[in-house]
Amino acid sequence: MTNEVEKFVAAMSEVVALPIPDDYRDSVVANFERIQTVAQIVLEFPLPEGIELAPVFEP
Repeated sequence: MTNEVEKFVAAMSEVVALPIPDDYRDSVVANFERIQTVAQIVLEFPLPEGIELAPVFEP
């Protein structure tokens, strides 16, 4: 997983023109790995077929 995340971080760094200093690269990759783990949990959460989308979120 790390190699894919490292490639993603490098690519996105170029896309947004935001260079990441070598001293910070490992930490940035580690944070994106955490984000990927949390996102995977959210994406795997089953939703019922008949669920309707809310046009406006109101807490």
